[in-house]
Amino acid sequence: MVPEPETYPFPTLPDYLAPHLVLVFVGINPGLYSLERGHYFARPTSRFWPAFSRSILSTRIRAALGRDVLGPGDDGRLLAFGIGFTDVVKVPSRNAAGLRRADFQEWAPRLAVRLRTYKPIVACFHGLTGYRPFARYGLAGPGERWSLGAQPLRADGTRLFVVPNPSPANAHVRLRDQIAWYDRLAKYLRRLAPHAL
Repeated sequence: MVPEPETYPFPTLPDYLAPHLVLVFVGINPGLYSLERGHYFARPTSRFWPAFSRSILSTRIRAALGRDVLGPGDDGRLLAFGIGFTDVVKVPSRNAAGLRRADFQEWAPRLAVRLRTYKPIVACFHGLTGYRPFARYGLAGPGERWSLGAQPLRADGTRLFVVPNPSPANAHVRLRDQIAWYDRLAKYLRRLAPHAL
């Protein structure tokens, strides 16, 4: 039985979630620009779609759609390829700096429930800014040194992976760095589920 999606009493981006997903991309929270356009990572200066489009992570998707470049309007279409989207905090803001600790304390456990409900193979967090409070408040993870890549904690059977935040505010990460992280994620997924991508 497919669970009913969570509903929210305020405008936000939809959760693109379904049972048996290979991968769920997790943002910190919806930015106002993305909310206005109704799509994840919609800001033209975000590195997400350019990097994802050039990564081996999207090879099968690009071939199936007959396109070299994917964009924000494709976020919902990726469910058909086993890839979903959600956020740590569903409350929109101009930027992540507008979030308070209380927001993460409220929303991180709710994300943990979504992951346990839908059971994707991997949840990929965009940046430690969202992953750290999720681990602390959603999984009661120990305080430890956090780093990018595969994480020791799990949300039940879902493995957790962190890549750099593709926001232009994260200026020290270049497009080629973001592509390389998505390629690492693809290799990690192939080890876990060889026929998934």
